[in-house]
Amino acid sequence: MSETEAFAGGALQIAARVRSGELSARAVTEAALEEIAASEPLLHCFNTITAELALAGADAVDAKVLAGEDPGPLAGVPIALKDNLCTKGVPTTCSSRILQGWRPPYDATVVARLSAAGAVSVGKTNLDEFAMGSSTETSATGPTRNPWDPSRVPGGSSGGSAAAVAAGLVPLALGSDTGGSIRQPAALCGVVGLKPTYGLVSRYGLVAFASSLDQIGPFALTLADAAMTLQVIAGHDERDSTSLTHPVADFATELKRGVEGLRVGVVADFLSEASGSCAAAVRQAADALADAGALVREVAIPELLHGLSAYYLIAPAEASSNLARYDGVRYGLRVDGDDVQAMNARTRSAGFGDEVKRRIMLGTYVLSAGYYDAYYAQAQRVRTVILQSFARAYEDCDVLLAPTTPSVAFPIGAKTADPLEMYLSDLFTIPTNLAGHPALSVPFALGEDGLPVGVQVLAPALGEGQMLRAGAALEAVAAPGARGPVRPQLGGPMAGVAK
Repeated sequence: MSETEAFAGGALQIAARVRSGELSARAVTEAALEEIAASEPLLHCFNTITAELALAGADAVDAKVLAGEDPGPLAGVPIALKDNLCTKGVPTTCSSRILQGWRPPYDATVVARLSAAGAVSVGKTNLDEFAMGSSTETSATGPTRNPWDPSRVPGGSSGGSAAAVAAGLVPLALGSDTGGSIRQPAALCGVVGLKPTYGLVSRYGLVAFASSLDQIGPFALTLADAAMTLQVIAGHDERDSTSLTHPVADFATELKRGVEGLRVGVVADFLSEASGSCAAAVRQAADALADAGALVREVAIPELLHGLSAYYLIAPAEASSNLARYDGVRYGLRVDGDDVQAMNARTRSAGFGDEVKRRIMLGTYVLSAGYYDAYYAQAQRVRTVILQSFARAYEDCDVLLAPTTPSVAFPIGAKTADPLEMYLSDLFTIPTNLAGHPALSVPFALGEDGLPVGVQVLAPALGEGQMLRAGAALEAVAAPGARGPVRPQLGGPMAGVAK
């Protein structure tokens, strides 16, 4: 069976056909594995491909169908998992040398929920090391390439997941979003990327970067597929102390409600910081929502532009604490030394890449005596100001509209020598993480060099319903060709590029 035939209609159609017995989960899984194997030398979306486990999972789904049992709402749907999500017995590396050889003894909650819903995991995707990056270039296993143009980045840190969906290797993938790591690569790869409200999805089994900011969410080709995936993974988990007990909304119903009377605020402060095509896409999206019956106006929230500086104090501070556990004793890599202190230092020096070391040192510095109040405490005060600014905006708006990224996908290597320039890639996504709110990137237009442009929809905490309503209206009028899947030229000039 061809991949085109197997994946026709997206994840929900695959599940419906598998549940009816029209299509076997094994056939779909085999098609996905064939596509992954063919594209991997060029794109490098995956760190680990779990072919045997995937086929066994597919066979289990088919057995349930034959027995007349319900295999779940994602029956037989191939899904890729970011390689910072624990998977029992499968290498979980966070794209770092320091975790080489580590195999978790348990599944992350989201992984277990997807399996219970009938989804079939086909592998672990590449990411910036410990999710610290905006281009998937800090990975110890080498960069992932954007299927729209393999000379360009897919974004980060969840670049492997975004590129895998954009290339049509899988219809669904999971990523994590600490400062935009789902939405930014979704925009650069022309797919849907959804960051839920903090606490709506359990973080149990997610290898922590910055615990007050991290959140897990889906990549998909359509909003309907993303909404169903969120429906499956959302909900209270007693193993996560930050997990919300709030009932989970019916996201599929929300998608159908339309935007008549929905109050939409266009974040004017971001438009002046975006490239021409990214700003133009937001204006076109605003016009489209107005045409569909929404009440659209511009809003000024200048405080959001301070989110970047606050984030790069808060997130490294949390990372410096979370990554202290990688000491050469309990996980992965160990480089021996004359004593414990030397062993710790050598292990961390060999195991962590430059960007991770940079953030650990920055985080340790801002938490140190004499600097805590000047830097970390001040950043937390800015975070409070941003929360208050969002609250004022949402008094008059149900959702906010903004660019997802400042530009289209940039060339590999273009920003690696300038960390600040790389950090600016997340200028429009970071404020949402600081607030703990949901946000969504919808592929909407084509920009420079025919590359995709995403538009971002933001909502208040637990506002996924109105966010999805606005997203569905945008999806309905998006430019033809702005959304994946795209087929990379496997025989072109980039063929055979080393990982």
